[in-house]
Amino acid sequence: MNKLIPVAAAIALSACTVHRQANVTDVDATSGIVRLTYGQAPLQSATTDDYVANGTATKQCQQMGYATAFAYGQPVTTCTVTSGSLCMNQSVTIQYQCRGIAVTQTPSTNY
Repeated sequence: MNKLIPVAAAIALSACTVHRQANVTDVDATSGIVRLTYGQAPLQSATTDDYVANGTATKQCQQMGYATAFAYGQPVTTCTVTSGSLCMNQSVTIQYQCRGIAVTQTPSTNY
C-alpha cells in the first residue's frame, strides 16, 4: 500500500494544469513581430489565456504604430534549465504579427 502512494501522487501531479501570464520578451518593430513568453515547470501543463495574451501583444503593437496583433505559428518550447539529461524548466514562446496602421486623431484647433 505504501508503494502506491508515490505513484498515485506522481500521476496526480502530472495532470496538473497551471495558468501563467505571458510577458513581452522580444519586439521587432521593423518586421512587426512581438514574442510573449511564459515558463513551465516539470510535471506541469502550463497554459495562458489567449485573450489576455492577444491584448498584451496588441498593446505592444499599438505602441509601435500598428493597429492590432494576430497570433501565428505554433508555440516554441525551449528547455531553459537542465539537470543531466532532464529538462527542469521550459520556456514557451508565442509569436504575434502586428498588422494595420494605427489611426491617431489630432485635436482640432478651431478658434
